Amino acid sequence: MQHDNVTLAEFLRSFGRIGLLSFGGPAAQISLMHEELVERRGWLTEPQFLGALSFCMLLPGPEAMQLSTYAGWRLRGTPGGLIAGLLFVLPGAAVILALALAYASYGQLPLVQAAFLGIKAAVIVIVLRALWSLSRKALKTGAHWGLAGLSFALMFFASAPFPLLIMAAAFWGYMTTRSAGDAETAPPPALPATRTLRTVLLWSAIWAAPVALAYANDPAFLGEIALFFSKLAVVTFGGAYAVLAYMTQAVVETHGWIDTAQMIDALGLAETTPGPLILVTEFVGLLAGYAQGGLPLALMAGALTLWVTFVPCFLWIFAGAPYVEWLLGQPRLKGALAAISAAVVGVILNLSVWFALHVLFGRVIKTDFGAAPVVDSFSPVALGLVTLAFVLMLVLRLPMMAALALIAAAGGMVHVLP
Repeated sequence: MQHDNVTLAEFLRSFGRIGLLSFGGPAAQISLMHEELVERRGWLTEPQFLGALSFCMLLPGPEAMQLSTYAGWRLRGTPGGLIAGLLFVLPGAAVILALALAYASYGQLPLVQAAFLGIKAAVIVIVLRALWSLSRKALKTGAHWGLAGLSFALMFFASAPFPLLIMAAAFWGYMTTRSAGDAETAPPPALPATRTLRTVLLWSAIWAAPVALAYANDPAFLGEIALFFSKLAVVTFGGAYAVLAYMTQAVVETHGWIDTAQMIDALGLAETTPGPLILVTEFVGLLAGYAQGGLPLALMAGALTLWVTFVPCFLWIFAGAPYVEWLLGQPRLKGALAAISAAVVGVILNLSVWFALHVLFGRVIKTDFGAAPVVDSFSPVALGLVTLAFVLMLVLRLPMMAALALIAAAGGMVHVLP
C-alpha cells in the first residue's frame, strides 16, 4: 500500500502546501489535492483518488480533511495519514485561535460590529452558493426532491433534530435501493478482524480519554462541550453547513454558550481561514470558554472541541480505509448516501432562511411554526450589503478573501459615514 519512493521531505512539503493553501471550502480543497497528488506528483491514480473521495463522502466529518488523511495513509501508512490530516487542520486552527481571541477582545466595538454586518451578509450568499452546488449534485430524482422538501419543513416548522433526519434519510435510502443480487462486487479485504478491532478500540480510547477527563473535572461546562461536540462529530454528514443550524440551536438556545450574532460571526471568520469549515467548532469553543472563565478556559475549551471534532476522522479513516473498494461496491450504502445528501439540501435551505432572517431583521421571534421576523425591524443596510455580496461573489466571482474584505469594508463605511 505504501509508496517507498515518496521521501519524508517530499511528503511533508506536499501536504504542508495543501494545508497552507486550502482556502475556499471543500470543492477548492479537493481540487488542490487532485492537482498536487494526482497531476503534479502522480502519487495517486485518477481511479484511486475518485474512489477515496467517494469513500470519504460516506463518512461523517469534513471530507477534504479525511481525503488528505486517506492519501497520507496510502503513501506512508498510519503515520503518514496522521501527519497529512494534522497538516491539513493545524494551520487553520492556529488562525482560528488568533481570530477568536481578537474577536473576544474587540468584537463588541461599534466599528467592528458594523464590519461584521458585512461579513454576515456575505455568509448568506456563501451558504446559498453551497446550497445551489449541492442541490445540482444531490437532487437526481423526484424522491430526492421530496426528501429535501420534507427535511426543510421538518427542521424549519417542527425543529426536528438533525441527527434524527440523517438517520431516517439513511434508512429510507438503504431500504429503497435494490441490492446487487448476484452482480459481481469487490471481495472484502483479507484482513484479520482483530486488526480492525484493535484500530477501532485504540482510536476510540484516544477520542474518549479527554472527554472523560473533562466530564470528571468540570461536568457543567467542559464535560458538556466534550459530549456535545463528540455527538456532532458522528452526525456531520454533508459538511459543516448541514449541521450549523443544529449546532446553533444547541449552543445558543439549549446551552447559552454564545448568542446568535456570535454564531454567524464565527462562520464568517471561519470562511477566511485555510482548512475545513468545521473549524467553526473551535471558534465556538473558544468564545464559550472565554465567556465562562477568560483566557485559560477558552484555551481548554478550544483544544477540547478540536480534539473531539477531528480525532473521530482518524478513527473512520484508519478503520475503514482497507475496505474502500469493498464498501464502494455496495449499492445500498450508495443509496443511503444519496438519500442523506438529498436531506442535507433541505437542511442547508433551512440554514439559509435562518441566517437571512437574523441578518435582515433586527428581531426574530419563535412561534409554533418556526422563526418569524418582526417586520418593522427590517434593515435596508443589511439588504444592501447582501446585494453587494451577491454581485461580488456570484456575478463578478471575486476570490473569497477579496470579496469578504470588500463587504466588511462596506459595512464599516456605512457606520462611519453620516
